[in-house]
Amino acid sequence: MAKRAYADTRAARFIERRILELQSRKNQATIAAEAGFPQPNMLAMIKTGATKLPLERVPALAKALECDPAHLFVMAVEQRDSALATTLQKVFGSHVTQNETDWLKAIRDASDHTDPSLTTKALKAIRGIFGK
Repeated sequence: MAKRAYADTRAARFIERRILELQSRKNQATIAAEAGFPQPNMLAMIKTGATKLPLERVPALAKALECDPAHLFVMAVEQRDSALATTLQKVFGSHVTQNETDWLKAIRDASDHTDPSLTTKALKAIRGIFGK
């Protein structure tokens, strides 16, 4: 079996994971329809890495996957040109998703806005939340 060109990209892995996370509420065909794909198998091809995510589909797919569109866009750009993705990061900085912003707000509230340093203990606790 031939290796799929985009199978090892962050975009393919992310899309596959989001589809699994949403499966209790909507199936892959529904997500594809919400994203405006005329053929539901197009999403399967993106998920498995057979083809790359079209940039013009990023906003609608992000909405269907209930994820941050800028985060998905960066991963879609990486599929095309890793140097371009790196340059975008250098020019515009690292993108912070809404979920990451929510985490930061929670940390600030929990610490009474004391600007706590990331200690070994705190890092271990964060990693523990994610099973690492």
